[in-house]
Amino acid sequence: MNKVELEAKVDALQDEINFLRAVYEAELRELQGQIKDTSVIVEMDNSRNLDMDAIVAEVRAQYEEIAKNSRAEAESWYQQKFQEMQTSAGQYGDDLRNTKAEIAELNRMISRIQNEIDAVKGQVSLQLHQ
Repeated sequence: MNKVELEAKVDALQDEINFLRAVYEAELRELQGQIKDTSVIVEMDNSRNLDMDAIVAEVRAQYEEIAKNSRAEAESWYQQKFQEMQTSAGQYGDDLRNTKAEIAELNRMISRIQNEIDAVKGQVSLQLHQ
């Protein structure tokens, strides 16, 4: 795999991460907007003592915990994808170095064989002129 292909793959993975991050942020904004626009009608039974402040606080705490867990999960997923990209990029870099080394070795072999061919041609030419 050459450098251009490697860069293209890294760019594609970065684009995917950016897209997914934008989707996550849009969904989060949409959920927050839905919660802001939600109205609640509560009927109270006066025969019981309901602590509405405590209930609202408990619901709010549950929502905040869910939002925190969702954010943490998304960040974890992004970190995992980024780590995978780094690993892939490292592997592609290693592959590129190995391929360059192989090409250099093949070029040395070609040069050596070409020199051997030229030497044989010279010997044949000398034998033909004798």
